[in-house]
Amino acid sequence: MAGWPSLGRVDDRRFAQELRAGDATALAQIYDVYAPRLFDYCHALLRDEDLAAEALRDSLIAALAHVGGLREPERFRSWLYTLVRNECLRRLRDPRTPGERYPAAEEADDAFLDAEERGRRLETRRLVHSALAGLPGRHREAVDLAVRHELAAEDLAGVLGISSQEALELVAESRDELDNALAAAIIARTGRGDCPSVAALVDEHEWPLPPEVSRKLIRHIASCPACRDRRQRKVSTNRLLQMMPVAALPARLRGAILSAATDPDLAEARARIARRAEPFDAWGRPTSLDRVRPAHDDDRGGVPRLWPVVGAAACVLLVAGAVFLVTGGSSAQHPSGGARRPVAAGTGASPSDSPSAGDPADSGSPDPTPSSTTPTPTPTRTSRTPTPTPTPTATTRRPAPRPTHTRKRRSPRPVPGTLVVSAEGPGDAKTITLTARNGVVHWAASPGPYVTVGGPTSGTLAPGRSVTLTATADEVTACTQTTPVERSGVTFTPGGAVALSWTC
Repeated sequence: MAGWPSLGRVDDRRFAQELRAGDATALAQIYDVYAPRLFDYCHALLRDEDLAAEALRDSLIAALAHVGGLREPERFRSWLYTLVRNECLRRLRDPRTPGERYPAAEEADDAFLDAEERGRRLETRRLVHSALAGLPGRHREAVDLAVRHELAAEDLAGVLGISSQEALELVAESRDELDNALAAAIIARTGRGDCPSVAALVDEHEWPLPPEVSRKLIRHIASCPACRDRRQRKVSTNRLLQMMPVAALPARLRGAILSAATDPDLAEARARIARRAEPFDAWGRPTSLDRVRPAHDDDRGGVPRLWPVVGAAACVLLVAGAVFLVTGGSSAQHPSGGARRPVAAGTGASPSDSPSAGDPADSGSPDPTPSSTTPTPTPTRTSRTPTPTPTPTATTRRPAPRPTHTRKRRSPRPVPGTLVVSAEGPGDAKTITLTARNGVVHWAASPGPYVTVGGPTSGTLAPGRSVTLTATADEVTACTQTTPVERSGVTFTPGGAVALSWTC
């Protein structure tokens, strides 16, 4: 994302080691580098400025306490994302979490755009938001983390508490669904005059389209010859997702977090936050809260609430223009007195924000979308009555079964497949699709000079599965060198390459 610093394994390892060594400036540096993207992720899950800030605060305090147990410091970034996700899930599951939400402002990124360009960006965001609205919450979260937050498959697996293979399959499936949903949104916006069925589906609805309408459109396109022909137009899903807005960090959040992490009077609160972040596995990674039974503790916040401290800055940052313009005037606006109007949990999302609440078919996953500024309904807890186990009596006692010996079958070795590499786009920016043919493929990408790869750089593909990534040439840097390089690319193992070229 624009404005987010580029990070690699070397950076992650360095920051983790500095934090572990007790460097006095480490936490401040980590905040400056990681906080913008982590706050945006918190806000996508919680859709409230205060809740997102508190989740980020508690995550960094827990990181400070537990970084000594992290055995893979090169995975520090995904480790932070797991801590953040767990903190957000705790708040979503807590019945004390308020139903009203106060979205954060958007990061200003259109200062150099004229009115026409702003209008085109607004229209694009509406299209992308309508497409995202048609995806289940878990798939939205996966594609957001893989594309906008640039987490590799193995890192995404750790954040979501699944295997690397499951993460690869989830991202591939999410991308396919998003491509279909995006095509449906484009047809709904531009092709309603060519198909009466499309017009009947979308004319009575405002943008963004409700999720059920998006799904109906996708099913219609599959069965309509006219719409299916329009569906063949290719778009860069990665680039469109990169255009979604980012939640702006509150101005005083940095000072509030650093104070909460060092104030001697808050030592007991920090200890409670650290305990609540447990358990951790043998590698020092936090266990995903999806796999942990909720604890019935009464110390959700630990550190006193931030917003008596941050309130003044929050009021300054509540910029209605960019956030509520995208909604077409349907979102809450600031009253004349300057106080924010709450957004009730469960209301429809604005195009610049998150889709409406998760699909009933979701498996407990939160419902994130880039720069979400509308709330997710707080899940309610249900209690189960255990089924009583009958007590054996003398008349019902059975003889102990004899042990049987079964021979374990060896799982067949996976058949190695062929990696098929395809690319599209201009010479200096390619969208690359890798597909496994005739077997399993373990692949890796090696970018050449001045080339940046967006998405995973290695992984495993099951037969028939695909993964999409991007390759972009930094021609500005290349052309300023003593000997300009005008051609580079990405090499793939076990085979294949994509060339990039530009003119200095």
